[in-house]
Amino acid sequence: MVFGGIQKFTLLDYPERTACTLFTIGCNFRCPFCQNTSLIESGGIGQPIDEREIIDFLKTRIGLLDGICISGGEPLLCPAGDDPSKQDGLLDFISKVKSMGFLIKLDTNGSYPNILNRLISSGFVDYISMDIKNTRKRYAETIGIPDYDIYPVTESVDIILLNKVPYEFRTTVVREFHTLNDLLEIAARISGAEKYFLQKFVDSGGVLQKGLTGYSDTEMHQFIHKIKEILPSAELRGTL
Repeated sequence: MVFGGIQKFTLLDYPERTACTLFTIGCNFRCPFCQNTSLIESGGIGQPIDEREIIDFLKTRIGLLDGICISGGEPLLCPAGDDPSKQDGLLDFISKVKSMGFLIKLDTNGSYPNILNRLISSGFVDYISMDIKNTRKRYAETIGIPDYDIYPVTESVDIILLNKVPYEFRTTVVREFHTLNDLLEIAARISGAEKYFLQKFVDSGGVLQKGLTGYSDTEMHQFIHKIKEILPSAELRGTL
């Protein structure tokens, strides 16, 4: 298995843990506000990082890092016609890392519920962070995939809500794609969730669609005040 990048130390990506973050290559979504566009296709990155290099690095961090955050792209992306067996490279890698004593946090867009359930059932993941992009009606528009069938995403939400491992849901809020009513609908869908974060969109300059804007901090605080009436666990992330 190869990776598109590594952040060797972070206190932010894995809540309450010291970690490094690995970025997988490839994504099945084309979110206009994506900040990791270089990872969407393999041709967008520089020299890929081989698994052996990652393992060698992690050997030097045993006892120093608590865990590994596997992000993307979409880590659960299945090549070759969505055949889950093709993702064994990731499963084997996680197994090796777990045997070294590291915790595993997985970032996912929720589009591969069968693999997600397999990881949870096997005890391979210790924390899950799933992006909920928007309401059912606006999902296809928000992920840049016309006529997208949202069923896999809703199945992943239901799997995560079983609370077999710690988790969080999160939504990046973009003025052109989200209204307060949209966010309230999302909150109602995941009613009872232990953690839900709103993240304000900030244009990094490398997003797929130019001209997108975020809400002000004041507006974000107004949103979260309303959302907490439905989902008390909701919080802001990255907002003053």
